[in-house]
Amino acid sequence: QVELVESGGGLVQPGGSLRLSCSASGRTFNHADMGWFRQAPGKGREFVAFINWSDGMTSYADSVKARFTISRDNARNTVYLQMNNLKPEDTAVYYCKLTLRPPGATTWDYWGQGTQVTVSS
Repeated sequence: QVELVESGGGLVQPGGSLRLSCSASGRTFNHADMGWFRQAPGKGREFVAFINWSDGMTSYADSVKARFTISRDNARNTVYLQMNNLKPEDTAVYYCKLTLRPPGATTWDYWGQGTQVTVSS
């Protein structure tokens, strides 16, 4: 079992920055993706960014490109989301997601508990 612990959310003014952190505990992994999704009130959950654990390849939603940066720390089993130039429309609950793809075995998805990001003056 893998536990995902998120931190770093909070209230920030438009144009400000936050850094989200998601740490995975319980096991080590290599064939995996870790990323972030978000859900605003009254809207569905949307993709934000992901990073491949082994090769570091990243992908971003168009709405956050050039403002958000995802990174990983393999030694700490931690993924970060640096969010700059935040806008009110970034307000949402942000969820960390881990997808494990062990060779020859079942793929498993794990979700963090979510952390609230509120962008308001």
